[in-house]
Amino acid sequence: MNKFSEIVEEIKSILSPEFAPKKVFDKDVAEVLGISQMNFATMKKREKVPFAELLDFCASRSISINWLLYGQSPESLVQATNNYMIRYFNDINASAGGGSENEFEEIEELELPSQFVFMLGGERELKNIEAINVSGDSMEPTFSYNDIVFINRSKTDINRGGIFTIRTEAGLFIKRIQKRIDGMIDVISDNSVYNTQTLSENEIEVIGRVVGRFGDVD
Repeated sequence: MNKFSEIVEEIKSILSPEFAPKKVFDKDVAEVLGISQMNFATMKKREKVPFAELLDFCASRSISINWLLYGQSPESLVQATNNYMIRYFNDINASAGGGSENEFEEIEELELPSQFVFMLGGERELKNIEAINVSGDSMEPTFSYNDIVFINRSKTDINRGGIFTIRTEAGLFIKRIQKRIDGMIDVISDNSVYNTQTLSENEIEVIGRVVGRFGDVD
């Protein structure tokens, strides 16, 4: 996958006709993507790709996200565009902090790069996978605010642990889950600032296992 600094240069090329004869600067790209200049500079320095903002940018200009992320030619994307689509609930946020879940579910179709389908378990698993957004910071550095995460709803067995999307009376969460010998469940934040919670099984509804965020999940 292209680095964010490389993607920024591609976006500058796309915007160049709109800004001519002026040169396109990083601040212009940040404004178009709807990211503050300070956050943009940090993302570029860390090569952190803002997937949600790039998806909006590509959709508004009818650009394939595969081309921007992987440099694939439009011709090579025809089969992938037709086949590799999942449901994306773009107004639902699973919190990596305080509970979060919007009342209304707006569903979009999200195109996946063919390379990423394999990382999610293969084409056969796509029917079970949905995408939602992350809010909060309690799962940093594993997940950050505004990441898009992929949930496999068929994987709800927590006996071996892992990162899951769960619902409690406080809302929807993305947390690392570990079942204890006494049957209780530890709900763990990867950010050490947050304390581990211990809940009983009847206090948790397991929505599905988090299987990716445009990359592997440990």
